[in-house]
Amino acid sequence: MASFTPEVIGYLGFFPITNTLLDTLFVDTLLVGGTFAVTKNLSLVPQKAQNAVEALLETFYDLTTSVAQNRAAKIFPYFMTFFLFILLANWSGLLPGVGTIGFFYHHGEEKEFTPLLRAATSDINTTLALAIISAIATHILSIQITGIKDYISRYLSLNPLNLFIGILEIISEITKVISLSFRLFGNIFAGEILLVTISGIFAFLFPLPFMLLEVIVGVVQALVFGMLTMAFMAIMTTPHHHKEGVEDPRTK
Repeated sequence: MASFTPEVIGYLGFFPITNTLLDTLFVDTLLVGGTFAVTKNLSLVPQKAQNAVEALLETFYDLTTSVAQNRAAKIFPYFMTFFLFILLANWSGLLPGVGTIGFFYHHGEEKEFTPLLRAATSDINTTLALAIISAIATHILSIQITGIKDYISRYLSLNPLNLFIGILEIISEITKVISLSFRLFGNIFAGEILLVTISGIFAFLFPLPFMLLEVIVGVVQALVFGMLTMAFMAIMTTPHHHKEGVEDPRTK
C-alpha cells in the first residue's frame, strides 16, 4: 500500500532527500531539456514538432485571452508553467519503474519497500508548495498591475461593510490555497493507491484501463490547477475601484 508520506532516500547534511523530491528534479530536467530541444531548431517554416507546440501554445493563449483579456501576456506564462509541470509530475507516476524500482529495508522484523521515485504530486508538501507559489504570484501581479493602493483597498476600508468584505476576502485567499493543494494531492494519491491495489491483485492487462483513467485524471487535474490560477490572477488584476466603461491604463 502506498505510504501517505514520501519515503526518505537519504540525507544531504540535515536535509532529507525524498523520492518525491527526486521525481520533482526528474520532471524539472524533462521540462528544461524539452524547452532547449524545441527552441534549438526554431524556423520560419516550422516542422511537425514545432507546429504541434505552436498549436498547443496558441490554444492555451487564446483561452487565457478569453478570460484575462489584455492581461493575458503576463498571466499566460504562469498558467502554462503550472500546467506543464503538474501534467508531467502526474504522468511520471505511470512510467515503468516509478514506484516499483527501489530497495527493501528492515523495520523491526518486517521488510518494507522504498521506491526510488514517486509522483511528486502524490506528496502534500509539493502540492501545498505549488498552491502557495500560485497565491504569492497572484498577489504580486495584482500589485504590479492595479497598484498598491487599489490592492490594499480590497481588504482594508473605513467603511464597516467593505471592511467585513475585506476580511472575507482574506479568508477566501487562505481557503484557495487549501483547496488547490488538497484537490490535486487527493486525486493523484487516490489514483496511486488504486493502481497499487489493482496491480497487486491482477498483474497483467486488467490494470491497463485504470492506467488510462489516471492519464486522463493527470490531464484534468493539471488543467484545473492551471485554469483556477489563471482565473484568480484575472480577478486579482482587475482594478477593484474603476469607473464603468473607462479602462484603467495600468491594466495595459
